[in-house]
Amino acid sequence: MKIRLILLTVVCALAVGPGAFAAEPETELGNKMDKMGSAFRALRRQAGDATKNADSLAKIAAIKEAAIASAKLEPVKKKDLPAADQKKFVADYQAKMKEFIALVEKVEAAFKANNNAEAEKLIGQMADAQKAGHKEFQKKKDKK
Repeated sequence: MKIRLILLTVVCALAVGPGAFAAEPETELGNKMDKMGSAFRALRRQAGDATKNADSLAKIAAIKEAAIASAKLEPVKKKDLPAADQKKFVADYQAKMKEFIALVEKVEAAFKANNNAEAEKLIGQMADAQKAGHKEFQKKKDKK
């Protein structure tokens, strides 16, 4: 009897499980942002270490490449806006991405000049831009 109960519980959990834990569908923009995010987290940890400048430059190059590609894409949140507001929303997103890319280029220049203190300061500005951009352009996640 206990085995049947356990088996029934497992079968029900497997049947309901995938639907209950379904995530947001992956998008090209989301994939680019994930690449930027992982490189950015690692960069923040090592920015002050001048011995890792070559690796930091590689991470900045990955961030820059993903940011340039992301600037050509449109956020999913656009679909939630009225048709009249969508064009302005995308234009604002692209403008903010261009500002972010300019900031990335400043960080790159600081690492090339071995100015890690300036790079760390600029990385802080990148973090602020990231938070503001996500707040403005990222679709709110449903809380379950």
